[in-house]
Amino acid sequence: TMSKKAGFGGEEEASGTRNETLAESGCLGDVKRRQTITAAYLIATLELTFLFMQMGIMPYLAKNLGLDSVGFGYLQTVFGVLQLVGGPIFGRFADQFGARAALILSCASGSAFFLLLSISTSIPLLLLSRLPAVFMHGLPGAQKVITDMTTPSQRADALGKLGLCFGIGIIIGSALGGILSTKFGLYVPIYVGLVGNLINTMIAMVWIPIQAKPQSDHHVTQHSTSQSGSVFNIREILRLMKFPGVMEVFIIKVFAGLPIGLFLIMFSIISMDFFGLEAVESGYLMAYFGVLQMVVQGLVIGKLSSHCTERTLLRISIIVFAGVGLGMALMRTVWHYCIVAVPLVFAFSMLGTITDSILTKAVPSSDTGTMLGICASVQPLTRTVGPTIGGILYKQFGVSSFGYLQLIVNMGLFVFLLKSKIPLQELKS
Repeated sequence: TMSKKAGFGGEEEASGTRNETLAESGCLGDVKRRQTITAAYLIATLELTFLFMQMGIMPYLAKNLGLDSVGFGYLQTVFGVLQLVGGPIFGRFADQFGARAALILSCASGSAFFLLLSISTSIPLLLLSRLPAVFMHGLPGAQKVITDMTTPSQRADALGKLGLCFGIGIIIGSALGGILSTKFGLYVPIYVGLVGNLINTMIAMVWIPIQAKPQSDHHVTQHSTSQSGSVFNIREILRLMKFPGVMEVFIIKVFAGLPIGLFLIMFSIISMDFFGLEAVESGYLMAYFGVLQMVVQGLVIGKLSSHCTERTLLRISIIVFAGVGLGMALMRTVWHYCIVAVPLVFAFSMLGTITDSILTKAVPSSDTGTMLGICASVQPLTRTVGPTIGGILYKQFGVSSFGYLQLIVNMGLFVFLLKSKIPLQELKS
């Protein structure tokens, strides 16, 4: 059985007050801890399901309201920018007010998002409905709960299993959105999303404990940023980048998957033009991608993380990414892509999970929420710059350019990783 101390991050005793806090927190017990982590997985799965459900119907809703493809692109960019800005702010909110308050905020923002979407009868209202997206961060919220509830050695496995939630969200959300909108009308999936987010808010209020873990040690707290300054203090957020190894790992996190990210943003156009697929076939391909991600994150990452060091896994993911780049540069048919997708999903999932795990260990435990918020802003950043850069690459150089860029970038990052003295062991004692 796991000791009470181990369950809360394996930090050493610092004072009598600290011991009392640990004893009180220990009352949660293993059962309560598992229940809390399960609730976090459930909340993340539901929020992602409803998000993917509305993503499928948004182009049709925008078209019905008279928005052209360029206007829809702007709408998606607004969504990306709001998520990008909101990630670190949401993370600091989680550090200052706890994971429970953060998850409630995320679910309540989801409810507001769907409520505004349900009354969107004009383009200005549709644009207004994007605003709550600034605090819609169910995945980082769930990551914060899991980070608080697991020891450093368990963290990569537990964070990896969140990929199952993502896979389920893609598959069920996309299918449900299509079925409900076809049978009952475009607004029905939105009403389902509204009710679902209200239920999600109740789950967060009932099942997530108010204090998920004890406060940081005093010697750590003096270096922490979460208790000082406001939630919106950018300087305090950027201070986390000065911890040993954080900037280097973050650079790898941003750039290793960027060319693939650009490719996936352009995928709807590529699947139509380059692969010659119908909409239904593209849907099947997305489902295949979702299933692959569930298998890799649910089964493979946990097993590998218990046998290999995080430094080794980071190097493996970058090498596999470089190989994927070469495969993408040479692929000509959709069947080639289906083969390349296996190592692609493996590298993508491994990189995301391992870098999140390393970065949360590299900062004081009172700052893990902010760090996760910064990590969560990587995808919105890709979504914001992606359509422009991806469009130019595809138009000027074709599909193979994404593959060659992926190969060159990751070979460079591999050399960078070998040369930089990144302390990838547990940085919190």
